[in-house]
Amino acid sequence: MDSTICFVDAAKLCDSLELAVKWLTEIATVRNEEQINFTKRLAYQRWRGAIRGEYNVAGQQWTMFCPMWHTGQAIKALCMAAKALNKPELLDDARFSAGFIMDNRITSPEDAGLIPAFEDIPDQINISAVLESLDGLFHLSGMTGDESYSNAAVQSLKWIRDHAWVPEKGIFNDIYDPQKRQFNFETKCHQGRPLLDDAVMVTAWQLTGDHSFLDMAQRIAETLLEKENPQGNWIAYIPCNTSRQDIHPRHAYWWGMPMRKLYHATGDKRFLACFERGAQWYAQALRSDGGIIRRTRLDFNTESFGHATSGSACAARYFMQYRAETGNTVFEPLLGKALNYCMSMQFTHPQDHNLHGAILEKIVPPAGTDASPYHIRDLGTIFFIQAAAEYLLRENSTEASPCQQL
Repeated sequence: MDSTICFVDAAKLCDSLELAVKWLTEIATVRNEEQINFTKRLAYQRWRGAIRGEYNVAGQQWTMFCPMWHTGQAIKALCMAAKALNKPELLDDARFSAGFIMDNRITSPEDAGLIPAFEDIPDQINISAVLESLDGLFHLSGMTGDESYSNAAVQSLKWIRDHAWVPEKGIFNDIYDPQKRQFNFETKCHQGRPLLDDAVMVTAWQLTGDHSFLDMAQRIAETLLEKENPQGNWIAYIPCNTSRQDIHPRHAYWWGMPMRKLYHATGDKRFLACFERGAQWYAQALRSDGGIIRRTRLDFNTESFGHATSGSACAARYFMQYRAETGNTVFEPLLGKALNYCMSMQFTHPQDHNLHGAILEKIVPPAGTDASPYHIRDLGTIFFIQAAAEYLLRENSTEASPCQQL
């Protein structure tokens, strides 16, 4: 393809990717237990390898928010970057972070293998967060040949199939209390949702031949097709908000983009059509500069603050997969805008060392003070790494690193 249609400087993207990876591995990754002086603590025995998720610039304070799935996505990002940058040593960083997930898996006979992905409730497991932690393990197995990672992902999926799955409704129960060994239906965090994140159930079926995983994915997709509103998205389910009529910026990415992989597994063109509608939603949600606002309403109006750079990176990945699937270049200019926006949000010469290489996720209102309005979430950097690596690999047709060919 003519890469100029995306208006992306490949050399600049390589530099930005390298800097983002350095932030992720050298600043955001917990290397020793002294780094876990967080304002919010979770019930993990080992922290080494976890990704420090959030950084308040004004207060220079790190906090954590669901490190399991954030770390899983970071592992996936490092695997992709290792290939795009031709830096196999990044797989060592991916293994180090995978240790955080592997070492904290539940070992009790009743819940053996379940990944304890705590999120909104510090001691209760969020099923969507478990699913979102798995694709990194699948990627790491594929890159290293070490099946212990993919086996761990499959084992956790089996627990979800056997305990959280509600087949008659095509949904999963949301919040599991591992101490009481029961689901918590009283919390507002519980809804019961048709989760298709990263198409990990399709991956598990491909690896094991166990058709129950593909059956689950198909039944979930049927529920998603039934509940789809607006086109290409699902405002009825959290973390979208029906009362405010706004949609989460990564919602279509989690549930719409996996429809492509499910289409290839089943041949059902309804899934492909849904995948295409998700791309159209992102095309309308992106702002004129390639950014996206977390509270994007049904009519695509937004607030002025609350940016979500991770959403722009997810949109970029979606547009790339749309082009790969359909051959249609209609979204290529938007892909360029999204990637360039992400690069423009990178801290390249900050005074605060904790920011060096990070992608700014969010700008918050001043609230009457002159404190920094910047808020760092690791997801901005993690999803940018995934998008940048995918773009560079897409532009390259040889086995050598695309960055080294520049």
